[in-house]
Amino acid sequence: MTIIQTSSSILVTCQDSCASNLVELQQPIPFDTKSLLCSPVWPDHNFILRYTKASSDVWSFIFSFPTNIKAYAAIGYSKDGNMVGSTAIVGWMPSPGAGGMKMYSLDGKSAKDVIPDKGELYMMNASIVPASTSLGYMIFQLKATQLTTKLLFAIGPNGVFPNYPDYALSKHSGQISLVIDYSKGTIREVSNLKLRRSHGILNIASWSILMIIGSIIARYFKQWDPIWFYLHASIQIFGFLAGIVGIFCGLVLSKKLDSKVTHHKNIAILIIVLGCLQVLAIKLRPGKDSRIRKYWNWYHYNIGRILICFAVANTFYGLHLGGEGSKWFLAYGVSIAILVIFAFILEIRKWIIVRKETNSTKIPSFPQSNVELAY
Repeated sequence: MTIIQTSSSILVTCQDSCASNLVELQQPIPFDTKSLLCSPVWPDHNFILRYTKASSDVWSFIFSFPTNIKAYAAIGYSKDGNMVGSTAIVGWMPSPGAGGMKMYSLDGKSAKDVIPDKGELYMMNASIVPASTSLGYMIFQLKATQLTTKLLFAIGPNGVFPNYPDYALSKHSGQISLVIDYSKGTIREVSNLKLRRSHGILNIASWSILMIIGSIIARYFKQWDPIWFYLHASIQIFGFLAGIVGIFCGLVLSKKLDSKVTHHKNIAILIIVLGCLQVLAIKLRPGKDSRIRKYWNWYHYNIGRILICFAVANTFYGLHLGGEGSKWFLAYGVSIAILVIFAFILEIRKWIIVRKETNSTKIPSFPQSNVELAY
């Protein structure tokens, strides 16, 4: 990967547009620009992207951004529309004629997971060209048979740039997600934050948190009959319905992003099936005096436990796929840990109570005597 920095005499203009003539850059561009399509990808920040498929496995890009914002500009190529797991190409110009351009692998959200000079794409003919005191061009080509249509654009914090020697990249101050059609030159914004949050929060609250609370009530609070039953049934049914809505949000999100989350989706389908079996079990619940009641109890208890285990595992997996930071993992993990510890304490308490009741009902035994009792 070759990075070229230049400060040649070029067009002096305050901002770029798709009507601008690239010939006036007066800077040799290492590929044909006649077939370039142009899109204003982020009008709020005057980000302009020109692009074309130069050959069967080479894609040409010219990405312009205003340098008077005093921040880096980035374009990310994402497989699933998420920042984590994508490859970003970042350019910056802290002063006229001075700047840099690097590829980064976004392996996570923390600084140590943003690795310079690494990525799943092969970049060539790369240069960053200052067009004026307030405009810069990132010119590069990518070698790939099939390039993702999911693009991310980001702008860095004001006055903070990657610097020698580690070129650490600070967290962006703004971001936008787009889906591009390279052949037609159309581009649309993908705004799925609310849908992602709805999917995550509903599934976290329903399939794991509420289901665990409902199970705890059923196992440890039966002395409050029949309140425990109505409370248990209400919580589980509400959790089931909220979980269905949460999974539906996930399916819509997956379709919008065209993301490949097969394992996550298959586990979710299994959870729905187990939830339906639990609802069916309520309808088929035999009476307390029925001989098959113990088998129904075994079925109901164990299906519920399996459902909760899959739900917790799939939630952690979903947080991983969504690229959520450590705060989400920590908050969810602590919530589950609190519920598990609470259930463990109640289990010990129940075991102690059962043992005391067993000891109190034992018939006292006396040693046999050779003396016969007279009546």
